[in-house]
Amino acid sequence: MPPLAYRGRLAPSPTGHLHLGHARTFWIAAERARQAGGTLVLRNDDLDAIRFRLDFVDAMLEDLRWLGFQWSEGPDVGGPYAPYNQSGRRAHYRAALEQLHAAGLIFPCTRSRRDVLEAIGAPHEGAGADDEPVYPSSFRPPAGSPLPPLGDKISINWRLRVPDGETITFDDGRYGPQSAVAGRDFGDFLVWRKDDLPSYQLACAVDDAGMAITEVVRGADLIKSTFRQLVVYRALGLTAPKFFHCPLMNDDRGERLAKRHDALSLRTLRERGVTPAEIRAIFAAEKLT
Repeated sequence: MPPLAYRGRLAPSPTGHLHLGHARTFWIAAERARQAGGTLVLRNDDLDAIRFRLDFVDAMLEDLRWLGFQWSEGPDVGGPYAPYNQSGRRAHYRAALEQLHAAGLIFPCTRSRRDVLEAIGAPHEGAGADDEPVYPSSFRPPAGSPLPPLGDKISINWRLRVPDGETITFDDGRYGPQSAVAGRDFGDFLVWRKDDLPSYQLACAVDDAGMAITEVVRGADLIKSTFRQLVVYRALGLTAPKFFHCPLMNDDRGERLAKRHDALSLRTLRERGVTPAEIRAIFAAEKLT
């Protein structure tokens, strides 16, 4: 079988203005697609209706175009895997959830984050500030327990039961071999939220597989998410893409860039007269691809 043609993606979330760290990760993704002679896809990850704003969507597209990004498929240009807005792909996520439910791989959960943290005995045990704490196996219903129906509208969290003790591995394009033990390094995780939305882990895996993405390029802070998503791919019988995790950018105080760093947003840099060529030159000098 000939190898699949390279398909990469940019997947920004419209929850604020894009900053220099986002731009560098997207630049690496675009460069890897260009070097492979492949296709670059833009997906608008706008599931978080509480935080995203329509003006951020327009700003996101404008800023990426200003910096010189070009994509072959996306919400503004269409393509064979439309829609490219996650808010329009709910049917795909619901179908995946029903498949997991039918296989008995998920269970309903009424436990709060505080319940989980108290059960594991320490606020930061097994989880960083931006990561899910390891869900205690004692909170699970017994294996094989009858599951309640999902219902048309979901008002309870649903978690995927991880294969306790199994070592999950992948070979990262930048950091090399990676491994984590299910049930120790990460626990049962959310696939559907009580506000009737899919989790990031489910939506991302379903979309990357559904859009035939062959390599996911994203920040190193999402390595733990990759292990969870590999479990999702397997549970749904999907082929996982390759992964390339990029080093994160820090500000002058050594803190990781976030959307609160407005001084380093593409919009602010543009207003200060910084040119796209100057930004791209900084990225190219780092030789991160």
